[in-house]
Amino acid sequence: MRIVTRPDLDGVVCAVLLYEALDIKEDVYWVEPNQIQNNEADIKKGDILANIPYHKNATMWFDHHVSNLLPETFEGKHEIAPSAAGVIYNYYSDVFKDRFKDLIINTDKIDSADLTMDEVKFPEKYPYVLLSMTIKNRQFKDIPYWKRLIELLRKKSIDQIMKDPEVKKRSDKVIEENLKWKTILKENTKTDENVSILDLRAFKTKAPSGNRFLIYSMFPETNVSVKIRCADDDEEKLIVSIGHSIFNKTCNVNLGNLLAKHNGGGHKGAGAFSVKKEQFDEKINLILSILKKNLPLKD
Repeated sequence: MRIVTRPDLDGVVCAVLLYEALDIKEDVYWVEPNQIQNNEADIKKGDILANIPYHKNATMWFDHHVSNLLPETFEGKHEIAPSAAGVIYNYYSDVFKDRFKDLIINTDKIDSADLTMDEVKFPEKYPYVLLSMTIKNRQFKDIPYWKRLIELLRKKSIDQIMKDPEVKKRSDKVIEENLKWKTILKENTKTDENVSILDLRAFKTKAPSGNRFLIYSMFPETNVSVKIRCADDDEEKLIVSIGHSIFNKTCNVNLGNLLAKHNGGGHKGAGAFSVKKEQFDEKINLILSILKKNLPLKD
């Protein structure tokens, strides 16, 4: 029996809850959603999937993404909710009682981007927000760190966790990166009507990263952001991430449903897809035209 999830705060907390609720001995199998969609992940009978698309080989599935297709029958729970961890927490409510309640409140808040301007500009003042930024889901070399976080979150308070030497080192690095990230956003972002477009292709496969919400505070006239970067392992493949502004909440396009039509998916307010360079211009122009029209999608 394995937990299969993605490496972000929600995925880490899903693992925390499943380890606590069930008798699981194996390490987490970390995957990205497109590995499930492209049938690249090794999903086996007994696996418990969380915060990723359904796979027919899995024994249980927990998810909250609007774009993920539901099988006719399955064991587990799918619910449109702020986080997949919250879905698991409610499913096993008799096990947890009020334990992990604060963790779930903050995971819901962060995964649904329900943040204040102050939390976005100064994450160092908010432990859970800062902790979430230390989880770099593009760096699978960080698996030992994700495993460490799971154990810390199972046993320690957030104040104790933030004092852990490895967490503190990574938190300090995040604060430093965020200062540089603001300059990168200024130099590489353009606006097209209501859309901000951050183009990081010039960095090739070593695209920088930073506070994903900061762009919304810097370009308040836009209601949706588009980030373009080369895939970490393939300069010929591009990753496009799109998100509703968390401050200018006037974008009407359901991004999860939109991107599900382009080999991607996500939530109503955020999602991503991958595309080969030769197909990029056609796809991005189509998506930008939809975002600028800002009309609800028809099924």
